[in-house]
Amino acid sequence: QVQLVESGGGLVQAGGSLRLSCAASGRTFSVYSMGWFRQAPGAEREFVAAINWSGSSTKYADSAKGRFTISRDNAKNTVYLQMNSLKPDDTAVYYCAAPRFIYGLASSALSEYAYWGQGTQVTVSS
Repeated sequence: QVQLVESGGGLVQAGGSLRLSCAASGRTFSVYSMGWFRQAPGAEREFVAAINWSGSSTKYADSAKGRFTISRDNAKNTVYLQMNSLKPDDTAVYYCAAPRFIYGLASSALSEYAYWGQGTQVTVSS
């Protein structure tokens, strides 16, 4: 089993920045890829960014490219999402997720992720 705890959400004005963190525990973090997803009210959960187990490969949703950066610190069992130039459309609950299997690719497929955090709210005001 794995536990994921997100932090760093909050209220920010459009154009501002936030850095989300996701602390993992319960298994060897460094052999698993990780992903960030988000869910706005009334919408389906959608992919934001993913990073492979070593940090050498990343993948982004079109909406995140050029503004968001995913990174990881395996020594701290933590994955980050740096969000810059935030827009009101970025308002959502952000979730980090871990897959069931080790040494996977940075995947955008929600179905590949077995473990989820409780989420952290990000609100961007106009």
